[in-house]
Amino acid sequence: MTISRRQFLRTASATVAAQGSRKLNFIFVLADDLGWADLPVNGGDLHETPEIDAFAKTATRFTQAYAAAPICSPTRASIMTGKSPARLGITIWHEGALRKVTNRALLPADSEDHLEHAEVTLAEKFHEAGYRTMHVGKWHLGTTAHGPETQGFDSNTGGTHWGAPKTFFYPYKGMQTNGEFRFIPGLRPGKPGDFLTDAFTDAAIAAIDACGADPFFLNLWFHNPHTPIECKPEHEAYFAHKIRPEHKHQNAKYAGMIRSLSENFGRLMNHLEKKGLAGHTVVVFFSDNGGYTEKHGGKTVTTNAPLRSGKGSLYEGGVRVPFLIRWPGVTKGGSVCHTPVISCDFFPTLLEIAGLKGDAPDGISLVPLLRDAKATTPARDFYFHYPHYYPTTSPVSMVRSGDWKLLEYFEDGRLELFNLARDPSEANNLATADPARAAALRARLDVWRKATGARLPVKNPAATRR
Repeated sequence: MTISRRQFLRTASATVAAQGSRKLNFIFVLADDLGWADLPVNGGDLHETPEIDAFAKTATRFTQAYAAAPICSPTRASIMTGKSPARLGITIWHEGALRKVTNRALLPADSEDHLEHAEVTLAEKFHEAGYRTMHVGKWHLGTTAHGPETQGFDSNTGGTHWGAPKTFFYPYKGMQTNGEFRFIPGLRPGKPGDFLTDAFTDAAIAAIDACGADPFFLNLWFHNPHTPIECKPEHEAYFAHKIRPEHKHQNAKYAGMIRSLSENFGRLMNHLEKKGLAGHTVVVFFSDNGGYTEKHGGKTVTTNAPLRSGKGSLYEGGVRVPFLIRWPGVTKGGSVCHTPVISCDFFPTLLEIAGLKGDAPDGISLVPLLRDAKATTPARDFYFHYPHYYPTTSPVSMVRSGDWKLLEYFEDGRLELFNLARDPSEANNLATADPARAAALRARLDVWRKATGARLPVKNPAATRR
């Protein structure tokens, strides 16, 4: 049963007075490749997420939230540390960092394939403060030597260096086309037909119950709706029947994956309510990058329209993502915040809520916005750096300053300038019409790259000879 807004508010009101000396719990739910427009609250048309919709009525929804990178590992690192991917030297996913690209005009910048132990993580800060720290699901920030257990988590279920499972169906393992055998460690035995998203939620619920009265910090980082695009047969049949020509989303299996994501988010919220924990548990729902707009199994996975492009790109469709947060007794249910924020902000925000301290050079605390969605925050620029190739992009950096956004492409030095307030779909490049603004933003971008030690792509001598 989904908890109504009224039921939640009644529970929250009854418990908020007792929160003074009792530590808040924290749950960070992270979807994988969930696009901004995939949720009905952001205009998704085919997809159904009633549990997430119900949560939004008890939470604050941010309409201009950014993942720090257009792909997964760098964003995950930014969440854990409050640092930009460029500063961390993690600008591509784990496997991509190990792969050398030599057949393009540029040699992509080198990237670390793991999060260094020297970095201070959210889990370490919470662990030091006496919290039980638990990770369930996708990790993708290094091999076992740099796994969750080495970064402050007491326990880890399912976290590996792989970016996606072989399959979402039990036993969740098998051989990849490259000869690599993938599996999901730490899950309880299952049976044919079991779905991975359900299994991760089971593990998260068991982890919460094992904490007893101890406060906890839980990462529940789903693989949904990342490839392989697989869903329960009943979900596929339902959405295949529902699809109409006017729907912008046309992939029944993908819709089914999002349905399972929402169902399991609802299961988790209901369990908090059942256990009397909802009124003193901060819950974050976020995605690691924009929706995947390429084809899988011969069918386009999703569209981020009206936002441009998708995963891998620094256009809005690649980096703007869903973000909902509930801080019982503080956030106003159903409130909407239009202030731009970024994944680097989670580190200082969650620590401040918990009454802890930590340095986050690339993020700010969002506590003022959680108290009042219309509050004024210091003006700041947002910087992104993806010095790699992807089907949606060539190496590129980007800065957003106010409503203005500039992209600089490294292959040819091309600049693209957009005003997001007037042109959210980034259809009208104003770089030629407003060269002074473009030059000023490009200069700021260059200063930031130097300050963070951003690694740059270089010309490929082999390509030059050709």
